[in-house]
Amino acid sequence: MTTLTPYLIFDGHCEEAFRYYQQALGGQIGMLLPFGDSPGCEDIPEHWRDKIMHARLELDGQQLMASDRHPAIPYEGIKGSHLALAYDDVARAKQVFDALADGGKVEMPFGEAFWVERFGMLVDRFGVAWMINGGAPKF
Repeated sequence: MTTLTPYLIFDGHCEEAFRYYQQALGGQIGMLLPFGDSPGCEDIPEHWRDKIMHARLELDGQQLMASDRHPAIPYEGIKGSHLALAYDDVARAKQVFDALADGGKVEMPFGEAFWVERFGMLVDRFGVAWMINGGAPKF
């Protein structure tokens, strides 16, 4: 069996993002490990030790993982990808879309699509791009 797991890098907001995602998506935070509690991180500056070295959100048998950047590596944002979610229930998809859009930027409003009942695209307040599908596929 192969598993493909998205892994996001944040600029010091990983814990805040994951607590937000837990509320918006559901699921359980399985890990929030700060740099300061991690072996081999003696080089991490004191002001960065409470930032997250590894986070894991468990959602319906799947995982989303992330960390804050290493302080020695410049942050360039999250670019060139979207996280795609699909819900059988249109109402649940709309609820998640609205939660993730709060404080973010809607790229495509949640509405009818030719491949699924409803679809929308957004970039959340943490700079993560999402595609939300809701309802039955049309083909």
